[in-house]
Order: sequence, then C-alpha cells, then structure tokens
Amino acid sequence: MTDHCASSGGGSTAVASDDLRIALVGSPNAGKTTLFNALTGLRAKTGNYPGVTVARFEGLCRCGDEDVVIEDLPGTYSLDPISPDEYVVTDVLDPERPETRTPDGLLVLLDATSLRRSLGLLAQVLQVGLPTAVVLSFTDDLARRGGAIDVPALRRALGVDVHVVVGGSEGLAELKEALPQAAQWRIPPLAPPTDTAETSAWIESILRASRYVVPQIDTRTRRIDAVLLHPVWGTLVFFAVMFTFFQTIFTLAAPLQDAVESGFTHLGELVAAHVTNPWLASFLGDALIGGLGGVVVFLPQIALLFLLVSLMESVGYMSRAAFLMDRVMARAGLEGRAFVALLSSVACAIPGIMATRTLPSARDRLATMMAAPLMTCSARLPVYVLLIGMLVPREARFGPFGAQGAVMFALYLVGALSAMGMAWVFKRLGNRRGPILPFYMEMPSYRWPSWRSVGLAVWDACRAFLRKVTTIILATTIVLWLLLNLPLRSDADLAVAGVDPGDDVAVSSYVIDNSYAAGLGRAVGPAFEPLGFDWRVNVGVLASLSAREVFVATLGQIASATDPEEPTAALSSMTRTDGEHAGEKLFDAPTTAALLVFFLYALQCMSTIGVLRRETGTWRWPAIAFTYMFVLAWTAAFLVRHVVAALT
Repeated sequence: MTDHCASSGGGSTAVASDDLRIALVGSPNAGKTTLFNALTGLRAKTGNYPGVTVARFEGLCRCGDEDVVIEDLPGTYSLDPISPDEYVVTDVLDPERPETRTPDGLLVLLDATSLRRSLGLLAQVLQVGLPTAVVLSFTDDLARRGGAIDVPALRRALGVDVHVVVGGSEGLAELKEALPQAAQWRIPPLAPPTDTAETSAWIESILRASRYVVPQIDTRTRRIDAVLLHPVWGTLVFFAVMFTFFQTIFTLAAPLQDAVESGFTHLGELVAAHVTNPWLASFLGDALIGGLGGVVVFLPQIALLFLLVSLMESVGYMSRAAFLMDRVMARAGLEGRAFVALLSSVACAIPGIMATRTLPSARDRLATMMAAPLMTCSARLPVYVLLIGMLVPREARFGPFGAQGAVMFALYLVGALSAMGMAWVFKRLGNRRGPILPFYMEMPSYRWPSWRSVGLAVWDACRAFLRKVTTIILATTIVLWLLLNLPLRSDADLAVAGVDPGDDVAVSSYVIDNSYAAGLGRAVGPAFEPLGFDWRVNVGVLASLSAREVFVATLGQIASATDPEEPTAALSSMTRTDGEHAGEKLFDAPTTAALLVFFLYALQCMSTIGVLRRETGTWRWPAIAFTYMFVLAWTAAFLVRHVVAALT
C-alpha cells in the first residue's frame, strides 16, 4: 500500500540499506512535509488539509560527512489506526513486521499552536521505545497570536531533545547536526502512561511545566470564516471562486496560447521551407509540430490551473472548501475525507484514488475510487479548451462574463456532481451504512502564500505535463503517424485514384483517408456513428486511451497534414468523408457538444485503470469502472447530441 521515492536535491539517488534512517511522525498540517523538503531538497507536495501525504517518501539528508535517510510518513493523529495510511505509520514503527525496516530514530513534529492535541500523539510514540526527538513547529504563529512556551522547560519535562524549526529553515542547521547522533538522543526516564485518563493528566503536567499559554483565536481568521464557513454564504462564495477560477484560465491563458501556437506555426513553416525529404518533412511537420505542438499549446492553461489551485491551498482556503463540502458529501453517504480525494482528482485521478487511503471505511474507499475518475482532471483540459474553442466563439458572452469560461465551469461542475452521484450509487450497492468514524478537519490560520512553494508546485505540474508529452504522448503520436501514412502509395497508385502526385495537400489527404488508421476508425464506426463521430474522431478517441491529450495530438496531425499553413482553420472546417452526411461539417454544434460530454464521462486513461487495479487488488473493479463510464459517456453524448440538434 505504500509507494517509495528515493531522491535528494530534486534528483534521484540511491539509498543504501545500511544508512541511518530517521522517520518523520506528525499530524496533518504540523509542517512535516515542509521539514522533509527542507532536509532532503525534495519537492514533495504540501497542503493545508488532511490526506495530502498518502504515501511513504524517502530522501537523503546531507549531515556533514554523513548521509541520513529521512522517511516522511503519512500524517496521523494517533497510533490507533482507522485508515490504510494510518496503518502505514504503525507498520513502520512495529519492529515485529519484517517487511518494513524499523527506523533508527523518530522525529515527532508538534504544532506549537495546538500543543495539547499534539502531545497525545507524542505520548503514544514515546511508548514505542525508539530513540525520539521533538521538532516544535509554528512557534512564530504561536507568538503572533499571543501564546507562549518555555522551550527549555518543555525539553526538561519531556525528557527528550526539542528542536525549534521555523518556516523549514530557521533552526534547521542545528537539527541536521543532531540527526547522525540518533543513538545518543536523550531517553525519558519514564515512558508516558498508557491509560487514557493518566495520559490526559500527563499532558496537562507537561503544559504546566513548560508554562504553555494557549494562543488566542486569530480574529482575522474568525471574521473571514464567519462568511466562508457559513452554510449559505460560504457555499455561494465557493461557487463564485470556482466560476472566477475558470474565467481566469480562459481570459489570461488565451494570449499566451496564441503566442505558443504562433511559435509552432513558424516552426512548421521552417520545416516546409527547408526539409526536402517528404517523409522527414511529414514526420516533423505533422507528427511533432502538428501533433505534439497541438498539445503543448495548452501549457499556459495547465500552468494557470495549478497556480490557482496552489494559491488556494497556500492561503488556507482548501480546508474550508473541504469543510463546506462535508455537508454535500454526507448526502452521498460519504464524509469530508472523500472530498479531499475527489479534490485531488482535479489535478489527476491517480493521486485522487491514492488519497482514498485516508478513508477508514472500505466501502467509502471503493465508492470514492469508482467516482474519482469522473472529476475533471487536468488531462481533460486540452480537450475541453480545443472543443470549447470550436463550439463557443471567443467573443461570446454569458452576461458580463466570457461564455467559454462559463462552459468550462459547467463541465467541471457537472463532473463533480456526477462523481458524487456515482459515489452515492456505489455506496448503496455496497448495501447498508458502515459505522460512523471520527473525521478531523484542521482549520489553519490564513497565511500569505509561500511564493517559492507555489512556484515549485506550478513548475512540477508543467514539468510533469511536458514529461508526459515527451514520453507517452510522443510514443502514441509516432504510432499514429505511421498508421496515418501507411500503406505506402506509389505515383501510379495515386494516378489511378485520380490524385496529382505533385499536389502535396491532395496526396496527404488521400493517404490519410485510405490509411490503416482510417480503416481502424471506420471499423469502430458503427459504435460511434449515432454520436456523429467520423473515422478521424474515432481514431482520436481510441488513441486517447493512452492519454486523453492524445486526442488533441491526433486531430492536430490530421489537420496539419490537411493544411500545414492553417491547421486550426483546417480543423474547424473539416467535413465528413463517409456515409449519408458526407460533405457536411464535422465539428458542428451537436457533434462538438457530444464530444465534450463523452470526454466528461469516459474513462480514457489506462494509467488510472492500472492504479484502480493496484488499489483494489483485482481487475474486477477497474473493468466495472471502464464499462459503466463508457456506457454513461455514450448515453449522455447521444442525448446531448440530439438535444443540441433540436435546439439548433
């Protein structure tokens, strides 16, 4: 159930089995992942709500002349596990489990602003008996809110070393010096009691001894939360924020997208002017520039999406959104942790499915996993932007707002509602409710975002997108290029078909229309003909099984081959080549709307299916997910096509 990542300084490195190993233990939002990043240089994801870290991460910390392996364990409030990610912590700390190496020492992070609750976890960790040191975080926030603590007195009362680290930097050098000496760390003369009542008394004695002053509730936070957590006003603000979110993606990204598109158009012109070999020119112009370039032009939207999400996480708004949505999730028979998993799926369904490990109920985990792929992920964004651009003119308005952004918001909203609806269905299919288990939701004070963390989040998202473009999408694009250009046609074949061998555009159109890809697209034609798809769209749909963005790359290749100078215009003006509707516009409003709805629901991602297999331990549930989502996508697209056709 755990994933391993070994790295240092942002790059991969080998972790020796005999290296000193220190594990980080702490509750969600205690600053554990920030400390892990500071010690190892890794760019692990941070956030302000439980369930962000659902896997194990490892990294090397350079401590003078020695290397220390730092292991970042999932956040937990207790060593009495109720969810899979909490079991990860207890498994690692259990020396009786041979499949996991027991750490040589533990760093327990205590949030200075909520010390009473944090000490409960520390009491359980000290009972394990491993060398333990404490890292006190958020002492600056404690002082700002009028709280206080005597750190030397806390150190004496606990009987273990206490290090103060602020912002992942101040106090870090001292902590690094102490890590290699884990075997010599101070051991409390008496372990905390195991009885609940006695543990509470122990916690109170520690607080008194360290002269702890409870921080005041942040008045600024309280005033803002009076609105943002209100069941009516908070919900309205949430939808307003989301609506503005998608308006921003279209409004700000459009000029940047145009610039990137112009750059690729210029590259295409250079290829056409200087590359004389027809096959090489076709590969460079159609496959790489037309196919991959057609996907890369959506990089500004990807960057803006993750910029806005990261900003909302950093300022503390996402935990409020999870709190609000807890009421909505309850109607689906789920709880707030399920919203965290579904929210993670907006970036990608894979981490969303993995985040279900925070759910204590197996029935809830399964229902959430089966619903998570319906959330609109970033892989759908290029497809949506392409199709919305053909369906809705850029100058069209929805009241005072852009109509394109409104359509995008509607797609995300429908995806979220559909996900919750299917979660309700699968929860009911599981029959009967399980026991109600506790759900803790941290409400951190509002803070100015860490621009470094935000920048790294955006950079990592863009880098992951480009890595996907240059691996999965590139490989699929090359295969598609071969399928679109084979079998080879001689001049005699072209002459027999009435095609002038000297007319490059006519030759390209004929070759594509009679290629292996065309044959494949026509073979599945009966299944998609009721939706208005022709063979070119069918090929794109089939290719998108490797990655949804490949649909854009496929159409980009075909359009670039049809009109290398104006591929966008060629795409918009494509006509059907087969059947009774031959000669009619391909991407008319009914067909484009049907395509949008099809991609809204279809599970066009083999990586997601693989993760479902790994998390459920069987192929049964991935097969069910793929089947029900395909049926849902086909049915919804069929209905939308006919409704739009009737309205237009």
